[in-house]
Amino acid sequence: MSFKTILSAAMALAIGAAVATSAQAQAPKASPLVTGEWLEKNANDPKVRIVEVSVEPGLFERGHIPNAQNIVWHTDLVDTVRRDVATQEKFQDLVRKLGIEKDSTVVLYGDNNNWFAAWGAWIFKSYGFENVKLLDGGRKKWEAEKRPFDTRVASVAPSKVTVSAFDKKLRANLAAVSDVVANKSNVTIVDIRSADEYSGKIFAPAGSQELAVRAGHIPGALNVPWGRAVNEDGTIKSVDELKKLYAAAGIDGSKPIIVYCRIGERSSHTWFVLSQILGYDVRNYDGSWTEYGNTVGLPVINVAGTVWGGK
Repeated sequence: MSFKTILSAAMALAIGAAVATSAQAQAPKASPLVTGEWLEKNANDPKVRIVEVSVEPGLFERGHIPNAQNIVWHTDLVDTVRRDVATQEKFQDLVRKLGIEKDSTVVLYGDNNNWFAAWGAWIFKSYGFENVKLLDGGRKKWEAEKRPFDTRVASVAPSKVTVSAFDKKLRANLAAVSDVVANKSNVTIVDIRSADEYSGKIFAPAGSQELAVRAGHIPGALNVPWGRAVNEDGTIKSVDELKKLYAAAGIDGSKPIIVYCRIGERSSHTWFVLSQILGYDVRNYDGSWTEYGNTVGLPVINVAGTVWGGK
């Protein structure tokens, strides 16, 4: 074999490897996000399970992404008696009904820039499902791009998947947060609520039913409202933009992070951004302000000085 032939073969292999690497980088498995274009092309793939998790009741029934199935967050993903996430048994029943296997690509989406879709992703990840994605831009961008909606409920064969025990490494509890406040743990706490909630000017967004009797924030918590990570069209900002956004607030992933909001749903969005996109070590404190702010004896910071029942 001549040197020229060997050289040509080597170049061909190198080009092939580069192309493969590029394709792998662009494949959905390499990213926690999928585009509307990808999802529309792959909606009929039996290995892809599309799930809507929206805040507004009835939205799914009025029209959803073809082949999507519905999860009602306040009944399907929680224990309705205890204040807790759905039990292992309950969640297993749910994913079996949805026809989800351990090797399925689960694509979640919803309204409000994927608030509760991100909550669903946190639950799925905590129960051991690795290939979990968000539709970048959620319902908002799908509709803006004039992609199809359907009112028919997808028919799928139930699975026999076995769900793993809940991974406590992705969840923070009140004790863990209290340790940070008491300087017993070197962890960054990030409050992702609005500036008015953080300062104590308001107790919660208008219309919220779950409340704490104290306003303000956890001592030492940094405030980066969750919506700052999202573009106008509902998509999540680029990695570079996200790193700059959080670094400006003193969050660079150099130490573990705990995120919280009011009941844990908005914070799951920031959990997704920081952990799944930036790769930081992050736990979601789903007890959040309604637990911490209602707990007797724990200190809070209330810059606005708002008092429950005051005028």
